[in-house]
Amino acid sequence: MLRIYDTRTRKAEPVTTTSGVVRMYSCGPTVYRYAHVGNLRTYLLPDLIRRVLEARRVRVRTCQNITDVGHLVDDAEIGEDKILMQARAEGKSTLDVARFYEDAYRADCAALNIRPADLSPRATETVDLMIELIVKLMEKGHAYAVPDGSVFFAAETFPTYGELSGNRLDSLKPGHRVDGVDPRKRFHADWALWKHAERELTWETPWGGVGFPGWHIECSAMSLRYLGDHIDVHTGGIDLRFPHHEDERAQSNSAAGREVVQRWVHGEHLLFDGRKMAKSTGNVVLLSDVAEQGVDPLALRLAFMEHRYRQQLNLSWDTLRAAERTLRRWRQRVAEWAERPSAPIAAAYAERALDAFDDDLDTPAALRVLRELERDDAVAPGSKFETFLHLDHVLALDLSSEIGRAPVLPPGAAELLDQRARARAAEDWAAADRLRDELAQKGVKVADTPDGQTWS
Repeated sequence: MLRIYDTRTRKAEPVTTTSGVVRMYSCGPTVYRYAHVGNLRTYLLPDLIRRVLEARRVRVRTCQNITDVGHLVDDAEIGEDKILMQARAEGKSTLDVARFYEDAYRADCAALNIRPADLSPRATETVDLMIELIVKLMEKGHAYAVPDGSVFFAAETFPTYGELSGNRLDSLKPGHRVDGVDPRKRFHADWALWKHAERELTWETPWGGVGFPGWHIECSAMSLRYLGDHIDVHTGGIDLRFPHHEDERAQSNSAAGREVVQRWVHGEHLLFDGRKMAKSTGNVVLLSDVAEQGVDPLALRLAFMEHRYRQQLNLSWDTLRAAERTLRRWRQRVAEWAERPSAPIAAAYAERALDAFDDDLDTPAALRVLRELERDDAVAPGSKFETFLHLDHVLALDLSSEIGRAPVLPPGAAELLDQRARARAAEDWAAADRLRDELAQKGVKVADTPDGQTWS
């Protein structure tokens, strides 16, 4: 059974369920910009959890929100975003822009074989749930309205605040929260459940005035409605641990009267060329950038899995190209093994890999098992074929994609093969060896026969 690191208990815990179905909620995208590869690493996390559980024949029900109520869309944001600027010039709405980026997000996930959630509620279509939850929190004494119609959560009514991040209320100082200091608050650590505003996307409220929901209340309302008050796993990036998940936990538990989430799971940051992946740093790489470099998107998925989700990953173009060489080699080997006699799965190898997945998603260890199996001459090719495809249900690298296809050389390899043939004809063996090594770096294996060189 899968054991995974729980941010709240600070140790690896088993993922269990009393309902027969593991219920997993994942914080989704704010769809007013493209998801960068750091975001996509976070969205891979629930996909891996789901696939590992299903490999053990555990049913999983997943929910991921779409934040489209206009957070982050202001004059400064519009001035920096060509899509937003064009939409405004064409008279399109904020929601038109949101749908554009939502479609782009779904296309990115599909390219990485990240399966869509069973439920993907949009914030704009579930505001009634948020208002209902806010009213409930007000009735229970956990929230209060201020004269302009904004509503705040009363942080002091939730004494176990800080169990996820360690940021206890008695140690929080004004300004330590992203909300900042607001004179309307009764306590400086209170946060907005509802914000009074006059803009494009606003809704009327039963307590008076118009506005839009705060960021944190969205996930509480959606998760409680669609998964209930017992959620087995909740995932997100480490940057969401505070304040988003601390606030969400306080809201959900206060409304439900119990601990709602069993396991809080957070993925670490991604660096690219040693720098944090963020718009603020100017270091943003999109999946479209990966494609423009001629790299298979699933090489990015493989590169992610070369490190555990709780490790900070420093990605580079060199590591991506190395992952693509491995991916191309494995696909070619699977295609070769498919031509050999059928044989039973290599059960010991398969179980070792699945055990690694179960051990807090130790994907690097699982990949090492595959590399060991690839090199093991004692295992029949047909058995390797069955085992690789069996494990690809979790890896999702499309390892069967080359079966039945004529081999295709990677870019630049044909020229190197021609150069090597000429070097051999000229008996320039040093150049021939050097070119063979260059081809190997591209994932092309060259063999010399009496009839000339062959490749695979």
